[in-house]
Amino acid sequence: MPLLPQSLRPMLSAVGMFAAATSLSGCILVTDTSRMNPDVFVQETAPVFHVPPYADPPTNQPPPMPGGIPQKRQLYPTYFHQTYRPTYGMPVSNPVHRTMYGAFNDEGRTLPAIPYSRIDPRFLRQEVSYQTAEAPGTIVVDTKQHYLYLVQPGGKAIRYGVGLGKEGFAWSGRGTIQWKAKWPRWTPPADMVARQPELRQFAAAEGGANPGLNNPLGARALYIFKDGKDTLYRVHGTPDWQSVGRATSSGCVRMLNQDVIDLYDRVPASAPIVVI
Repeated sequence: MPLLPQSLRPMLSAVGMFAAATSLSGCILVTDTSRMNPDVFVQETAPVFHVPPYADPPTNQPPPMPGGIPQKRQLYPTYFHQTYRPTYGMPVSNPVHRTMYGAFNDEGRTLPAIPYSRIDPRFLRQEVSYQTAEAPGTIVVDTKQHYLYLVQPGGKAIRYGVGLGKEGFAWSGRGTIQWKAKWPRWTPPADMVARQPELRQFAAAEGGANPGLNNPLGARALYIFKDGKDTLYRVHGTPDWQSVGRATSSGCVRMLNQDVIDLYDRVPASAPIVVI
């Protein structure tokens, strides 16, 4: 067989490679169909979340107070419940809320972080438009909506979510924040002691319950007076963050501890308050 000229050999090689590639491409289209299958694609590209193990029961509970104030539910969630959303296991990422509701030291006590992703966003602290005839610096408690407003200039207000017990609905009108207290003592009213004899050790005659993380008045309390008389109505913190935005069995106006500290720092004693 005569040899091909040197100049035609590269051309024949290229033709052979094209033919081979053409035949192979037909094979690929026929047999490798997995990447065209949506179910296979979803399975192979689905994200994988790493959820670390966590202690149960939780290890970040504060030590019980002397005598032990009974609690109806777990107050301070585990690290898992504070950090991960219950459905997808994705880390909480809102830096503003993380800063507002993170753990911090206050007056020698460490307040646990609040799992704010488990609270309706309406009840988290925020600035809102609020048209009112009340002067800036006035506190307005809307018992129907479970909001507390601190009126600001320019038609604005800082809005906080609140929980309301039956005592919280028992008084309405205008009053004054006669005085404020950091980490107040708690004395259950006589009718509560009658219903729950185990609280007798915390009655007024016994000096009340010591301040602390489990104290029902939380980190701050604002005492409301009208015409120089105590209304027995309080705006106060609560360790029971789950009660904010809800009607609860007892208590006046409950706020998240981090929120009541923020309110305490913004309003002076003698600030006006309106409960509607």
